[in-house]
Amino acid sequence: MKIALFGTNFSENFNKYIQHLINKLESEKVEIYIEQFFLNYLKEKMRFKNDVLTFTNHEDLKDKADILFSIGGDGTLLSAVSFVRNSNIPILGINTGRLGFISSVAPDQIEQAVNDVLNKNYKINKRTLLTLNTSNNLFKNKNFALNEVAVLKKDTSSMIKIEAYVDDEFLNTYWADGLIVSTPTGSTGYSLSCGGPIIAPGTNNIIIAPIAQHNLNVRPIVINHNSTVKLKVEDRDQLALVSLDSCSRAFDSSVELTIKKANFKISLIEPQNNSFISTVRQKLMWGRDKRN
Repeated sequence: MKIALFGTNFSENFNKYIQHLINKLESEKVEIYIEQFFLNYLKEKMRFKNDVLTFTNHEDLKDKADILFSIGGDGTLLSAVSFVRNSNIPILGINTGRLGFISSVAPDQIEQAVNDVLNKNYKINKRTLLTLNTSNNLFKNKNFALNEVAVLKKDTSSMIKIEAYVDDEFLNTYWADGLIVSTPTGSTGYSLSCGGPIIAPGTNNIIIAPIAQHNLNVRPIVINHNSTVKLKVEDRDQLALVSLDSCSRAFDSSVELTIKKANFKISLIEPQNNSFISTVRQKLMWGRDKRN
């Protein structure tokens, strides 16, 4: 089996777990590929018995790996998506970050997770992505997001004015600090902090949620994931930001944003004893309140 590793810097508290992961993969004769920048970081902390192969981009990875391990938090896994794209390589998230909704494997579960992967004892969870199209091709070929597309004000304390259309039908003009268009995967992220609902994966929905809206009667709305959302910032004298997960670009009012479901999905590996419901219950500590 060929396994790729991608990650970001982690606390020294996790050193022994990541070293154990590397030792485990090497002992199982797994062919290991590590993203170049991550390998440079690991070489300062980890010991390798064998030579390690590397990858640097999507084209470099797609024919080299059966599975990708993302080592970090949810943000790291979102970055890993840009390497996997439409190659259908499943991603397993090992959480060395904080909350970890989609990076759900804890460091002390690495041994069991690797055994499950090698024995193909896991579930594949297909996750919907969004794509963003603009007249000036802002994000070029990285125009997709697993969590959300967010439009935000830039370099100003005043609100921005955003016109929103769903399938070419006018929805609303939002006076707010911004607007989020979220997938079910992103419903536990930025959208949740703005009052959006939690939506289970596979429910075929998209959330439109305002950020700090001026009118409190303007609430998040859930629409069908086959819908096309068009957004336009009306203020002519100011720039706004649009972000795809953690990558952002500035744009002006002449640019119309068209958001729709991507034509490919990302495969997330889910251990047999995990589920979306159990993850939400654990991460949000539901049922832990002794007053209930």
